[in-house]
Amino acid sequence: MPTPGQTGEVTPPFDLARIGDGLAFAAALDDLVAALDRDTAAVVSAPPGTGKTTLVPPLLASRSSGRVIVTQPRRVAARAAARRLAQLDGSPLGSRVGFTVRGERSVTPTTRIEFVTAGVLLRRMLDDPGLEGVDAVVVDEVHERALETDLLIGMLGEARQLRDDLVFIAMSATIDADRIAAVIGADDAPAPVVLHNVAAHPLTERWAPPAGPRLDERGVTRDFLDHVARTAASAARELARDLPAADVLVFAPGAREVSEIARAIRRSAPEFDVRELHGQIPAADQDAVIRGRAENEPPRIVVTTSLAESSLTVPGVRVVVDSCLSRHPQRDAARGMSGLVTTGSPRLSSVQRAGRATRQGPGTVIRCVDERTYAAAPARPAPEIGTADLTDATLLLACWGAPGGTGLRMIDPPPAAALGEAQAVLRDLGAIDAEGRATPEGRELARIPADPRLARALRDGSPLVGARLAAEVVALLVGGIRIGDADAVSALVALRHGRHPEARRWEREVERFQRYAASAGGGRHADTNGVGLVIALAFPERVARRVERSSDGATFLLASGTRAGAPGALAGAEWLAVAEVARAAGRVAAGSGAVIRSAAALSEEQVERAARQLMTDRVEAEFVDGRVVARRERRVGAIVRSSVPVRVTAQEGHDAVRRAVLADGLGLFSWSDAADDLRRRLALLHRELGDPWPDVSDAALLERLDAWLDPELDALATGVRADRLDLASALRRILPWPAASEFDALVPEKIEVPSGSRVRIAYPAADDPAARPVVAVKLQECFGWAETPRLVGGRVPVVFHLLSPAGRPLAVTGDLASFWSGPYAQVRAEMRGRYPKHPWPEDPWQAAPTRHTTRRAARD
Repeated sequence: MPTPGQTGEVTPPFDLARIGDGLAFAAALDDLVAALDRDTAAVVSAPPGTGKTTLVPPLLASRSSGRVIVTQPRRVAARAAARRLAQLDGSPLGSRVGFTVRGERSVTPTTRIEFVTAGVLLRRMLDDPGLEGVDAVVVDEVHERALETDLLIGMLGEARQLRDDLVFIAMSATIDADRIAAVIGADDAPAPVVLHNVAAHPLTERWAPPAGPRLDERGVTRDFLDHVARTAASAARELARDLPAADVLVFAPGAREVSEIARAIRRSAPEFDVRELHGQIPAADQDAVIRGRAENEPPRIVVTTSLAESSLTVPGVRVVVDSCLSRHPQRDAARGMSGLVTTGSPRLSSVQRAGRATRQGPGTVIRCVDERTYAAAPARPAPEIGTADLTDATLLLACWGAPGGTGLRMIDPPPAAALGEAQAVLRDLGAIDAEGRATPEGRELARIPADPRLARALRDGSPLVGARLAAEVVALLVGGIRIGDADAVSALVALRHGRHPEARRWEREVERFQRYAASAGGGRHADTNGVGLVIALAFPERVARRVERSSDGATFLLASGTRAGAPGALAGAEWLAVAEVARAAGRVAAGSGAVIRSAAALSEEQVERAARQLMTDRVEAEFVDGRVVARRERRVGAIVRSSVPVRVTAQEGHDAVRRAVLADGLGLFSWSDAADDLRRRLALLHRELGDPWPDVSDAALLERLDAWLDPELDALATGVRADRLDLASALRRILPWPAASEFDALVPEKIEVPSGSRVRIAYPAADDPAARPVVAVKLQECFGWAETPRLVGGRVPVVFHLLSPAGRPLAVTGDLASFWSGPYAQVRAEMRGRYPKHPWPEDPWQAAPTRHTTRRAARD
């Protein structure tokens, strides 16, 4: 069989029988072959540990001559899967089976199966959309709904429109198979689904809830971590008595918690071999855990993250201790922050974790919560595309030619709000144009395997601080390296001197990023003064200034407007470049609701260099307590660098008053009776007739502020009090001409009643669309009115509040004719004895008011 890059050379086929010996998924290979005979796409779903990741790639390689690429969401899983398959194949790693992850590559031109992370394949496709030389792609662990995996599914779907021979397998332990099949299949038919279920060994569920809370404002509590450690140690001792060849697997939310739990177990249970398993430990240590232990070695307690839920299989496990906590990316749009947050695990994750105990026989899961808490957890994990920062993803989509994912068949589209924020960041970087398409600069940034903001900092920071230091800072931030006390400089120094546990991995990353920045020059820099500058170039909106200091640290104001607390190590700096800020509470947040997780000090000169686009120098005028106050302010975003009082120009005063009116609304003014009456009459005309009569609601008047109130704004700016303004004259500026000549006829200020009096009409408020005009008048003055008078050209009847001769309420009616023929008789019977000197005719619609009544009721 010819292999890629070696024309004419033939390599033996993979021995599927030997590779699949003892693997449950071997029984499903015939079903997968049948599915691929019908279609070039398929969905494979099988439980963790059944061997699908080991068997599907060599099956695909046996059906083609090109390379098979298998994606994993994590680097450690890609390396482990490649090593495992190479071992079963009996070939050296990197020959027939290899892997490529960030910073590490083990492949040759003859490699048939290559395991990669999803991010590696995404960037490879930007340069090679058709995947030349690749015959099949397997996207594994789809159920995790990692952001890069979701992007790959959309982009591979479009690539297959160009290459109908490209085989595409979506694979997972637990998956909404029909939904995925509809996404990756043809327009008229979903892809075939291969489901492989394995009879599970019995699982015993036990509950070990802690006495106190699992989480507080700082994250996972120390007491809870100690509780998990005690639970694991107790379970391990019990298991060692009953089944000495078996091990315990402990799930924690993150690498920090893994280390703390492992440390506590080592102190309390030194008889066990306690191992850590997460993405930040050396590859050799990871391999040692995955290989399992020899018979003569002590029992193991393996403490891991969600990495071992489905991506990796740890052999020999018969007891799982589950913290029931998970860590996932979360975007905080209100504060402009994004980062990892710790929450209760979804039940689907907990089920997968428990399944690790029953892979080789009956097992037990001990959940460190009570049953009610477990039942209240969400059923499934939220897709990362709905919660994560989308800046990098948005740039990749733009470079692919699908801005915002337009035209791609994706499981879920990017949320509009998060997509808009990401596009705004990329436009500020010059990475995309107004239509969201990638610019040449954007394509250059996308080739650097880092967030576009860090890529820009690497490129722009190298000429300023040297390529080495810029690469060091970017490698520190992109690698998820733990930064103690949020001090990035101290972490960098520890890494340089090999005192940090991740120094070797960081050094490899530095060398890789330095190659991208090599053209900028600059050698090894011992000086760390440029660390803050590189961070600020990446995140200028997170430049921060200290606004308050306390015994626990300090509070800083970020240029974005967010306030955040900082620990004591950073509290002495006046300016900081913040790399990471997250939600938090408690003393460390100092009441701000956020805490700085990673930062470095900045000089004011560096602030001016890195955040130049956020700097302003202008006069800010405000309308306060009826007068204009102005100050000249120099700002970096929301941060005020300096502020001094100045005299305002007429235009600055006008603009300040205008801003105050728009912010505070029309309640800033005192409306006279005349102005209020005029506004009410105009509101009724607009309600009944529409154009050309203007809308005089608050929103409409504020929108047309300059059209009717401009001279008054000038008057306020020069010191005239708001209660002295003639708003009636201002409103008359928006009367429509020539229609305004009919204004008084359509909505008269007063109405003449049969007695000859002219009675003022009370028009409804401008914001009351259902109310009608009201006339309050003594009943005797209405004798002779058979029908209710109407306003606005006969469209709107008047509501009468009829009063007694003493001015007390008698009745309310909007229909005089009905009143005269009905309720009036009862009113007459009750009132004629009380007011015998006043007329109470039986037919009031025909009677006329007497001179005596007219004189008593006449008013203007």
